[in-house]
Amino acid sequence: MKTIPNFLVSIKQGKWLFAGFITCILLFIIAAIFTSISFIPKIILIIFTLFVVLDFLLLFVGSYKITATRNLPQRLSNGDELAVKINVYNNYNFKTNISLIEELPEQFQTRDFLIQGKIDAQQEKVFNYKLYPKQRGGYEFGNCILLVESFLRLWQRRYVAIEPIEVQCYPAYLQLKNYQVMAVANRLNEIGIKKTRKIGNSNEFEQIKEYVQGDDVRTVNWKATARRGQLMINNYTDEKSQQIYCIINKSRVMRMPFDGITLLDYAINACLVLSHVVIARQDRIGLITYAEKNDTVLLANKKSGTMNRIQDVLYKQSTSFLEADLEKLYNTVRNNITTRSLLVLYTNYETIPALQRDLPALRKLNKYHLLLVVMFENTELENINLGSSKKINQVYEQAVAEKFMLEKKLILKELNSYGIIAILTPPKKLTVNVINKYVELKNKSKI
Repeated sequence: MKTIPNFLVSIKQGKWLFAGFITCILLFIIAAIFTSISFIPKIILIIFTLFVVLDFLLLFVGSYKITATRNLPQRLSNGDELAVKINVYNNYNFKTNISLIEELPEQFQTRDFLIQGKIDAQQEKVFNYKLYPKQRGGYEFGNCILLVESFLRLWQRRYVAIEPIEVQCYPAYLQLKNYQVMAVANRLNEIGIKKTRKIGNSNEFEQIKEYVQGDDVRTVNWKATARRGQLMINNYTDEKSQQIYCIINKSRVMRMPFDGITLLDYAINACLVLSHVVIARQDRIGLITYAEKNDTVLLANKKSGTMNRIQDVLYKQSTSFLEADLEKLYNTVRNNITTRSLLVLYTNYETIPALQRDLPALRKLNKYHLLLVVMFENTELENINLGSSKKINQVYEQAVAEKFMLEKKLILKELNSYGIIAILTPPKKLTVNVINKYVELKNKSKI
């Protein structure tokens, strides 16, 4: 019995059905005035009725149907383009007109998604569209509905071609692949990673080896030379297994969105890519998240499962509406990190008073560790400042924007005056700028 309601739901009015009936009614009205042509509307109504029946039989009689499949990745990457493909196969023996209605996840706030096209008989067509996930979490794709019309376009048959599916959106893991591919191909400079000249000598002993022309004679090992009877030197390598900690502020200052992505998500994406780079350079990576309290502490490690643990932790993070407590963060760092480490602190300061509240804790962190404070430029203010000022209110807006931009630079100068390394970066260039700073600090042997 359920098949009858389902069948009725699948019947829809086509593009020309209503127009055809209205035309017949108008012709009968005209024929009532001009009785000499009263036979014409009757003939047209009969012909139109035959077409209606024929179109119905073409679409609904027989075992013909439309099938479709949706091609989605197993997980989405936050902030990266998502290409979706829907393969539609026409099993009818005639060319069909297709209206594809996709029920997109609520995060995209799109309720009128429609793609139209035509498919030849017994042929397949691919419908493509792109999405840009800007939030972490579950994305539920609803039904994919197909409205099928024949060449007569009097009726539509409705198919629920694809059932709902939920896909998880993780921090930008696709960026990891891009950085890895660029590194293998030695093309990191194409995405902004700079080569930094190494200052000083490597200081971690690796092995004793025979002297080769071009080796530094200052590293000659005279005891080994005397034993072997030939010139031997000490070989040194870059110091490894240094500790790097990503510390992410989750308070309300990180809720500010740019291009639909919050500062917290920008920080999470950059932290994930930096962790990958750190492990690739044989250093150890750790993670701390904090707001009014410290809720996540992952001690520095470089084992194989470290990246998965970091990704799982970052996937669940969300911003708080309260102020961050840096004194609690300092206590956590002192209790858990016993050796000197590089602390990459992702946070944001808009005013100097806000910085001054946290400055004592920042100075204490920098006393025991190498602290790198990462702050965000307000690119919207830059756009206002660069715009034209033809009206008086635009002049006021530019003046206020310039004041806030100047205050950001003063905050950076204030941190540097206390020996705290700080960078001010646009959100979109955050990942590249942080990696460049990490490589620079490593090459200068500051860690």
